[in-house]
Amino acid sequence: MRIGVPREIKNHEYRVGLTPQSVAELHRLGHEVWIETHAGAGIGFSDADYQEAGAHIAASADELFYTAQLLVKVKEPLATERSRLRSDQTLFTYLHLAPDRPQTEELMASGATCIAYETVTDHLGRLPLLAPMSEVAGRMSIQAGASCLEKARGGRGVLLGGVPGVAPGKVVVLGAGVVGSHAVAMAVGMGADVTVLDRSVDALRRLDTLYGNRIVTLCSTHAALREQVLGADLVIGGVLVPGAAAPKLITAEMVALMAEGAVLVDVAIDQGGCAETSHATTHAAPTYKIDGVVHYCVANMPGAVARTATLALNNATLPFVIALANKGTYKALADDAHLRNGLNVAHGRLAIAGVAEAHNLPWTAPAELLKDLAKHA
Repeated sequence: MRIGVPREIKNHEYRVGLTPQSVAELHRLGHEVWIETHAGAGIGFSDADYQEAGAHIAASADELFYTAQLLVKVKEPLATERSRLRSDQTLFTYLHLAPDRPQTEELMASGATCIAYETVTDHLGRLPLLAPMSEVAGRMSIQAGASCLEKARGGRGVLLGGVPGVAPGKVVVLGAGVVGSHAVAMAVGMGADVTVLDRSVDALRRLDTLYGNRIVTLCSTHAALREQVLGADLVIGGVLVPGAAAPKLITAEMVALMAEGAVLVDVAIDQGGCAETSHATTHAAPTYKIDGVVHYCVANMPGAVARTATLALNNATLPFVIALANKGTYKALADDAHLRNGLNVAHGRLAIAGVAEAHNLPWTAPAELLKDLAKHA
């Protein structure tokens, strides 16, 4: 199969779909890999590194998209990339379609088969291709939040760990999943006063077993969430509904009552954000203020630590890329129900209920869409 890896063009996005090591593995298996020139330059992977691994170098995005049968990316395709997609191509990347109707419609119009990293599952119902970036984002959320709390960046001027004789900063983490648990780990390590809320008592129990009385765990009700958010120096929004828009847990009224210079890091922004006041920002302009509260809502947070993030992502995605390349899209999806859960769009139709609900569009079960894919296999 001809596999193409374009250079990411999202603002300050330096990650790359395949590392030279991954390319070497695919080349060893007999596949033809094309890399857009300079695709990995931002994290130290040169064109020469890729050529040594067996890749061909495409001089432009046009050449890359024209050549590839399977496109492996990191972030969702922007409008110029979507315009290049064809019905005979498979796109494998993060999509986050629920908050993005234009992308949804244009991917449907392209006729391409689009498989989203964030909805691929494993045998325990987890999200193995989202997990590495959620781990990175969870850890980064505390790092970013601590920086935003500095007075020069618009924050309250609070040091999360405090000092002897001065209380530590109060961190409230919404969600005890992958993002939340990694945020808690970092916040505890910095000596902050940490409270985590979740609706799952089992998830809270796991964190309590790890940290004991170093954190407070609360069952998430509206009243408990409101009380904790209003008293926080730093709020981390780490909630996730797989494949669907994030619930708006933090209302505009809550934000208006938060302390001047408090910080909200909305890690859920890829899925639309968990605060009514959140909108996506970039690494070039990561924050804005509403009612005196600093909002950090960067939609590709792990891109700031792009080399670490790329290596972690490739560890998770490479087995699926190999399956798609070895078997072809149809057979790979037919053979693996977990990969099939990643099918979001094919032949102009949606295959995921959460996205369909978010945009009031019809959808077709993946098994039905596979019948169409079989005709083109």
